[in-house]
Amino acid sequence: MNNDFLPVFPPSGGDEPVWTVSQLNRRVGDLLQSSFHRIWLKGEVSNFTQAASGHWYFSIKDERAAVRAVMFRGRAQAVGFVPRAGERFEFRVTVTLYEPRGDYQVQVESMRRAGLGDLHEAFLRLKQKLETEGLFAPERKRPLARHPRRVGVITSLQAAALRDVLTALARRAPHVPVIVYPAPVQGADAPAKLVDALRVAAARRETDTLLLVRGGGSLEDLWAFNDEALARAIAASPIPVISGVGHETDFTIADFVADLRAPTPTAAAELCCEPRSESLAAVENALRALTLRQIRLIETASLRLDRARAGLISPRQRLAQQTERLVALRRRLDQAVARKVERYASRVAVAATRLERCQPRLEEHRRTVARLSQALDRSAVSGLLRHRSRLTALAQTLEALGPRSVLERGYAIARDGDGKIVKNGLDLKVGETLQIEFGRGSAQARVLAAHGLL
Repeated sequence: MNNDFLPVFPPSGGDEPVWTVSQLNRRVGDLLQSSFHRIWLKGEVSNFTQAASGHWYFSIKDERAAVRAVMFRGRAQAVGFVPRAGERFEFRVTVTLYEPRGDYQVQVESMRRAGLGDLHEAFLRLKQKLETEGLFAPERKRPLARHPRRVGVITSLQAAALRDVLTALARRAPHVPVIVYPAPVQGADAPAKLVDALRVAAARRETDTLLLVRGGGSLEDLWAFNDEALARAIAASPIPVISGVGHETDFTIADFVADLRAPTPTAAAELCCEPRSESLAAVENALRALTLRQIRLIETASLRLDRARAGLISPRQRLAQQTERLVALRRRLDQAVARKVERYASRVAVAATRLERCQPRLEEHRRTVARLSQALDRSAVSGLLRHRSRLTALAQTLEALGPRSVLERGYAIARDGDGKIVKNGLDLKVGETLQIEFGRGSAQARVLAAHGLL
């Protein structure tokens, strides 16, 4: 630890230390820096001095007190403007002590105009609200007229932005008329006046594009274009709106809700319509293409005319050609008829020959029928005799093999009580009555014993 920070105890051995002035100032400086490290301080600039080194020296005061302040060159260059005496700001500071004199001061790290923090928060809240409602959505944006008949400008008549727009349009598209709808672009009543100008332009419907423009300025200067009513009026406008407010780095709510945002008023004038030179070039190209098209059409028509003229002949020549063609057709018709008659005559001759061959020969057919009839009779008699002889033989064989003939040879048929023929003696029961049939007559018998072959 540095001994400069340590108090010196008196030689007499007292309990209270003795501080040097340097030690006191350093200790107080440390306490200030640790207690007030990077705080926001609000006040008015006074006694402002810009040193040759680039450092800023000034005082920050309010109605009752003041404090010295310093802002070193690197941080001062990042501010983007030079403060003036009497202006109010909010300062991001660190509290320090200037040890040689024992004066405390603040070192300024950054600064902003007083109230800008609240305005920025209000800007972000409104931006979030309108974005949630869809007022910034690309699909809601209206397409701009490529060749507007008239352009409307909403701005102050005293604004430099109006002169910039008129100068740009006179240079870029002098053939497009400009209608100005005057309205203040700064102040408490500016938003309502701008809304009224939008409504007047929408009611008259005398322009195809509206330019809402204003020159650069601070956040407070441009605050009229962060009004909610103005944003909704832009969104409801039936005429496409181009917003050209402030510089390229400035953004307002009107920029987000407009159909197109231009970085500057001059850029808004350049974006609202095509340059006259490009329009004239397009017209010249169209005329050149139309001329070439007409030349090609004329050349094509000329070729068709030449072909038609070559096909024209005199009526006498046309009649001679038709007569010659008629004679040729008559000759071809006679030849065709002759060939067809000859072909049909040949077919008739062939048919006659075939018909001659197909005539019936009755006598020959009668003799054939008589011969076949006699053969059929002989065959029928012969077949009948043959079948009769065979039938007789079969009848004799059947009679010889019949049951009755077998019975005549001494055999008998035994039937049980149900009339069924007995084939096996083992099927009989002792005492059962049998009906026995002989070749001649029948008898009943009772079974005394049964024998059979297994």
